[in-house]
Amino acid sequence: MRAGAYQTFTRAEWAKLRANTPLTLTQDDLMSLRGINDNVSLDELADVYLPLSRLLNLHVRAARNLNGVTDTFLGQPIVGRTYVIAVAGSVAVGKSTFARVLQALMARWPDHPAVDLVTTDGFLYPLHQLEEKQLMRRKGFPESYDTKQMVQFLADIKAGRPEVTAPVYSHLAYDIVPDRRQAVRRPDVLIFEGLNVLQPGLAGGPGGRPASVILSDFFDFSIYIDAATADIEAWYLDRFLLLQRTAFQNPSSYFHHYKDLPPEEARDVGRRIWSEINEVNLRENILPTRERANIVLSKDADHSIAGVALRQL
Repeated sequence: MRAGAYQTFTRAEWAKLRANTPLTLTQDDLMSLRGINDNVSLDELADVYLPLSRLLNLHVRAARNLNGVTDTFLGQPIVGRTYVIAVAGSVAVGKSTFARVLQALMARWPDHPAVDLVTTDGFLYPLHQLEEKQLMRRKGFPESYDTKQMVQFLADIKAGRPEVTAPVYSHLAYDIVPDRRQAVRRPDVLIFEGLNVLQPGLAGGPGGRPASVILSDFFDFSIYIDAATADIEAWYLDRFLLLQRTAFQNPSSYFHHYKDLPPEEARDVGRRIWSEINEVNLRENILPTRERANIVLSKDADHSIAGVALRQL
């Protein structure tokens, strides 16, 4: 990251910024929120998540005050506007667990009890369209998303529409769920989580022209989950092998054909998928967006967050 753009903190230094923020989640709460191979501990919750939730709470309050000034100037009733937090990072880095834990913590602040979480998976093109566009091996890359629909969703959220809906994705079927939508009804805070949410070209204009509106135009705050590429690859392979023994055994799974592979062969398949698809996406599209985030959380090989970088510029 560029020198001077961020102020960096060790985990111990960051933990001191918790102040008096109370710990409102229990071990049982954490167990229900954890993802595969991502063991968030109560210590990490106290050291990293609580200071972050305190900072975000201060930002939400400040945004409300600023919005109130505009409403007062325009002579209209002061209305609450949804504060949007983006969470970005690689496949297997732990974004989903992070977003769920952050959602649970922020919903316990009395100032903003309504906190929704939407992932960009639902905005992927359905499988049949990916196949038609010959994008199956580019799934998760910026061009595999219905960016117009994503931009419209966020625009409607920011416009304060009473109800906005998002498509729902099934990881088991590896596809959009037909005729099912997630309803979002003017939450105080929306967490928008996905691989490429900070991509400046995600909503490209016609004829290759720069987009007039991109996703980050709607974000009030953004967080990037970072780790060494070798560590992310190891986590991805561990997850792939675990899924092969569990979810892939389900006949409804898109990856059911991998269910009986011998362990070493399954590892080779996982390694190939990583190197040919996910690592390429990380290198070309995801990692270059890291410096667009307000906060970068850096993980060690054991999946724990070891450092925090707070954007100053």
